[in-house]
Amino acid sequence: MHTFTTTLLALFITTTATAADDITHSMLITGGKTYVIEDASGSTGNVTWRYPHSTREGWVLPSGNILLAVSRCGAFPKGGAVEVTRDQTVVWSYQGTQDEVNSIQKTAEGTYVLTEAGPNPRLLELDAMGKAVVEVALACQKGNAHMQTRMARKLADGTYLCPHLLDFAVIQYDRTGKVLARIDTTSPGDSEHKVHTWPFTAIRLADGNTLVGLTHSNRVAEFSPDGTIAWQVTNPEVENLMKDACGVQRLPNGNTIINSYAAKAGETRLFEITRDKQIVWRWTSSDGEGVHHACVFATNGTALTGTHLR
Repeated sequence: MHTFTTTLLALFITTTATAADDITHSMLITGGKTYVIEDASGSTGNVTWRYPHSTREGWVLPSGNILLAVSRCGAFPKGGAVEVTRDQTVVWSYQGTQDEVNSIQKTAEGTYVLTEAGPNPRLLELDAMGKAVVEVALACQKGNAHMQTRMARKLADGTYLCPHLLDFAVIQYDRTGKVLARIDTTSPGDSEHKVHTWPFTAIRLADGNTLVGLTHSNRVAEFSPDGTIAWQVTNPEVENLMKDACGVQRLPNGNTIINSYAAKAGETRLFEITRDKQIVWRWTSSDGEGVHHACVFATNGTALTGTHLR
């Protein structure tokens, strides 16, 4: 019996390792450096495209174009957003008017949703000509522009979901700026906010839950509509791989991609876990630049279907 159990355990470990080794992801990396890497797993992958500026986030669009929220630089002195083809032809762009542009999304209708940080934090929805069709004043603190908001999204019902870091809140707005719902991300019992559960990525799931990357607390949580935690993963459950859990993506298979912004060169920057918190894929990089957010667009060479939940 002992021999049978040992053999069975060895078979399970081998099968699990093989399954993980067989997974590769193709993805857009945004952060200090911006590039597309294909067939990535472990420390391997093929870089097939680069953009010359640092970025906050980005998407590989169905057309193959790349949509980016660009950090402050010579080309975008106050941050900005740009859609480019693979040969760097600009299709659409926006020059920021305040301190930073921290998120970007292209809707099915062809409009662009972005957030500006600064004295008057706001969400804008712009048409293809750059005209604002919606402007929402964001209900967040104004003392620290950099920590006002991150990955804002327009939802299928026409409302907007915005994570506000120093407010410890994910807020849902209508197009007039009315606050419809608020998720408090404060760690239970932490009235003084000693635990930095700053929300960075907020993803509205099909069941109404909201998946949130909680940065410095090194935790990712799924909140029910009433604000209670329906599911979460903490650092001890994933080999302490989370080092500033910023970017998050929910894959079509139900697995979750988490990136560690503060991971150093040679450490795990992105990893994938199952619902029961098993690590099935990880990617490291010798690059010293942090990954602010990533967009996985293909797995094992096959494009992901449906909306990218990130």
